[in-house]
Amino acid sequence: MSAEQLNQEGERIMTICNACRYCEGFCAVFPAMEKRLTFTAADMSYLANLCHGCGECLRSCQYEPPHPFDVNVPRTLANIRLQSYEQYCWPQPLAAAFRSNALATVLGIAGTLAVGMALAVAIINHHALIGASDHANFYAVLSHRVMATVFSAVFVFVIAACAIAVGRYLKDTGSQFDHAESGGSVIAGLRDAFSLKYMHGSGADCTTDENSRTPWRRWFHHFTFYGFLSCFASTAVATIYDVIDGWPAPYPLLSLPVMLGVIGGVGLTVGPIGLWIIRRRIDPATLDPGEAGLSRAFILTLLLTSVSGLALLAFRDTMEMTLLLIAHLAAVMTLFATLPYGKFVHGLYRAAALIQYVRESRSAAKTTADAAG
Repeated sequence: MSAEQLNQEGERIMTICNACRYCEGFCAVFPAMEKRLTFTAADMSYLANLCHGCGECLRSCQYEPPHPFDVNVPRTLANIRLQSYEQYCWPQPLAAAFRSNALATVLGIAGTLAVGMALAVAIINHHALIGASDHANFYAVLSHRVMATVFSAVFVFVIAACAIAVGRYLKDTGSQFDHAESGGSVIAGLRDAFSLKYMHGSGADCTTDENSRTPWRRWFHHFTFYGFLSCFASTAVATIYDVIDGWPAPYPLLSLPVMLGVIGGVGLTVGPIGLWIIRRRIDPATLDPGEAGLSRAFILTLLLTSVSGLALLAFRDTMEMTLLLIAHLAAVMTLFATLPYGKFVHGLYRAAALIQYVRESRSAAKTTADAAG
């Protein structure tokens, strides 16, 4: 189905929902929908990224298939959401290539990087490759300058690609904020995003099928996200230690970088495995089959990063350290290089959509109060 056809189907379904309004208390999608009488392609992108895919509206809908109206809000919005990943990303050709075969692309990038680094080490410092380097001395394998240069270049590219993508989304959906409201809207929207406020639909816990409610989907998302932040904090602290304090790695097991890394590694192992299991139990009627490849690829890169990092820590004083370091660096670089084109971007667009929703809600409330006064 083309982008135009997807948006037309979304407009048809939103028009039906706008007339019914049975689900208006479930999540932010339906109150946002009610503020619109017509639905442009930009409106559909906004509503699609506002949706958390809990599926509760489908199970409550009197027009769900096989009704002739054929209303399936979660899947329709999932289709449009997947389209938005490719529509807004930069450079767009990379998104198309990644989406066509995400899992093979991730494995290919990781394998190529690992082999390339192994060959470079073999040429420059072959003693390190056969385990003759100082135990736990990562910089004896690859110098700090090489690591910092390569990862800084990748990091700058990823930040630029994500910033351009979000900028395109904001421009398209009209998510600009008045200066008087922007600060509070941003804080409230980010609070809703970080707490996953709307993941559970109308109940206290998340739904995986018609008769099941558990908090696990939300918890595994938290494990993954905050595990990622903890790993990032570990790298940041280690950089401060090395650059500012002149204290290079390796660090003691009870040092802050190592403890943050362990916490993050555990989170990035438990979370993705849990999300993999949960996804297999979610009603497939609520999912876009095309998104499965992006989800599997993202989960795989997270697991490769966390497992290789924990293994490197556990065996950093052994002769296997060099190969584990190469595997971990390849996994980390693959994770960051694919962030702008995979499932990660849904968090960026969703946060922007939640901020817009808060702004719209506050603006509507202010208008109502002014009219009443």
